[in-house]
Amino acid sequence: MNHSRAELVRPHIGGVGHLLTSTSPVSSLPHGMMKLAPITTPGMPDRYLADHIYGFPVGHGWLMPACAAEAGQAAELRSLYDHELETARPHRYEALLEDEGIAVQLAVTAQAAIYRFVYPPGSSRVLSLGAPDGIAAEAAATEEAAVGGKLGGAPLFAALRFSERPLSVEPWSGAGKRGLLLRFGPAADGVLEVRVGLSQIDAEQARRNREREVAALTLEQAAAAAEAAWNDALGRISVRGGTAAQQSAYYTALYRSLLNMSDVTEEGRYYSGCDDAVHELPDDAFYIRDQMWDAYRCHHPLQLLLDPQRKEAMIRSYLRMYQQCGWLPQFPYPQGDLPIMTGNHAAAMIWDAYAKGLRGFDAELAYEAMRKNAMEVTMLPWVHGPLTELDRVYLEQGFFPALRPGEAETVPEVDGFERRQAVAVTLEHAYDDWCVAQMAQALGKEEDYRHFLERGQNYRRLYRPDIGFMAPRAADGSWIEPFDPKFGGGLGGRDYFSECNAWIYSFHVQHDIEGLIGLMGGPEAFEQRLDQLFQEPYDGAKYRFLGLFPDSTGLIGQYCQGNEPAFHIPYLYNYTRSPWKTQRRLRQIMDLWYHDHPLGLCGDEDNGALSSWYAFSAIGLYPICPGKPFYEIGSPLFEEIDIALPGGGTFRIAARGASARRKYIQSAMLNGEPLHVPRIAHDALAAGGELVLEMGERPNRAWGLGAPPS
Repeated sequence: MNHSRAELVRPHIGGVGHLLTSTSPVSSLPHGMMKLAPITTPGMPDRYLADHIYGFPVGHGWLMPACAAEAGQAAELRSLYDHELETARPHRYEALLEDEGIAVQLAVTAQAAIYRFVYPPGSSRVLSLGAPDGIAAEAAATEEAAVGGKLGGAPLFAALRFSERPLSVEPWSGAGKRGLLLRFGPAADGVLEVRVGLSQIDAEQARRNREREVAALTLEQAAAAAEAAWNDALGRISVRGGTAAQQSAYYTALYRSLLNMSDVTEEGRYYSGCDDAVHELPDDAFYIRDQMWDAYRCHHPLQLLLDPQRKEAMIRSYLRMYQQCGWLPQFPYPQGDLPIMTGNHAAAMIWDAYAKGLRGFDAELAYEAMRKNAMEVTMLPWVHGPLTELDRVYLEQGFFPALRPGEAETVPEVDGFERRQAVAVTLEHAYDDWCVAQMAQALGKEEDYRHFLERGQNYRRLYRPDIGFMAPRAADGSWIEPFDPKFGGGLGGRDYFSECNAWIYSFHVQHDIEGLIGLMGGPEAFEQRLDQLFQEPYDGAKYRFLGLFPDSTGLIGQYCQGNEPAFHIPYLYNYTRSPWKTQRRLRQIMDLWYHDHPLGLCGDEDNGALSSWYAFSAIGLYPICPGKPFYEIGSPLFEEIDIALPGGGTFRIAARGASARRKYIQSAMLNGEPLHVPRIAHDALAAGGELVLEMGERPNRAWGLGAPPS
């Protein structure tokens, strides 16, 4: 590939949400702390459809240029802009503010950025520095300014340096905002530049970050360095073949998969929201901004494959946060660990890394943290705290109890909106407990291994053979009646499930697929159930179904690509007598729901989760069960894929003849030897070599029928 992979990225992909959240055209370094995107029309959830830009972020504040503005207008400054006059890339951003003809150019480094505003020659140059009430914005008649404070519990400080001194500085306030209006004299070239450093520690550290990273750089140099960093990161997977649109969608997915977690280490120090303190860390890096419920499935495994040393640093960050807040986090952000979603899924990330040979973290401390979350921290969705009476039901009876329809909630710790999600909690923790069991066995803790291995079978306690679905049970062990597998559980299924229904969650047993197949009546019945999932109707208008399950976008029957619990399901055909159906469904999903335009993502991006599924699936691999060190084989979109390995090796996937029509695997060779199973071991991939897939227009129903791993 002769062109820059970074230039193939289209950050506006997903800028129009199918139902819920849209994406933002972020410019950043891979895993960088500084992340920039235009601030567009407030209240417009589909960011790509916004007509106006209201500013460009500087920490908790923003900058907005104008030619003529008074202090009384500053709170509402905005300008029309046109996507045809805009360039959004990972490493740079450019736009024209049409109302007054001001060109904007941005370039980022790890913890700093350069902003260039080009006014019409000879015009007045005004710059508004704004912030929400409660955030300090400070400037004087010097080249320096600052914005900083805590917003929503998250500290952030920005240190600004202008390319020249303002002639005057006027305060303004209004509409819950306040700031400063800086006036600069006319310039022949119209250029005004601002260099900004960012810090979570304090204003002085923000200034140091700015001086270290951008004081001596031009905007063009900063953009070129960022582009080189992205080309290095994106180049770890090199694809050839497919269409130009598929390549653009692919590298955009890879870009979104590498934005977070973010390295927030600042000259050997970092701030942690877990204990609201600054810590010394001279020889390591500290990472935050993660969403474990979304990320453990394929986001973390993808990053592990591409950069295992960085993944070890991320795990060490989790262990530091465990020591600071007393439990393994779920959604670690600048303000600390956010109590969002369900599960002890950090255990899955840690065990997956250990199972794949990573040893760059304290395994005993990791196990201590995994075990504590499994034994002492509540399983309640969207709640932090100690065990409740509902947790004790799980610990004693092996399932999380549900309420009967219409029954009033009596447990005060239950979130009033998120409810109990009882089936999802049971199934997700059964998987997490299996991960804890594997780590216990690896460390020689046999009693714990047996205990958690038994808990890993708790999914069986919720399978109802009379209806063929996972179903809720009351605390006394009786089945909840009436129960509707499709519509039961209220909004988002939250009485019983997490944003999905029983059609999805009945397959949520990644760690014991063979056991699930047995429950469902054997391979043939299991395959029929999968077939029906993709064909099961909504039972009424589609809007009625999506009104109840707004996260379940990307629908094919009851399958919903737009939400994470479904991600592994197409690969389950690899455990039947019809692996070719995995290949068929994957191509259908990728062709329908991943494109190179603003409607090109079918659900919430969720910090890179939706994109990481595509980043794996488009090259023909998928980690169906993090913690089991192998990858399912699907149907590559591209004819040739090179995965760059640490140490300089390469693993190549050659999908000979792959095209829209030629999506079925006819035969496979791994390092010159016939491969008869639709999966490869992580060790085989990590050692380098070649997987050759002969592709054809019709399925080879005899390929891939070798025994699945135990």
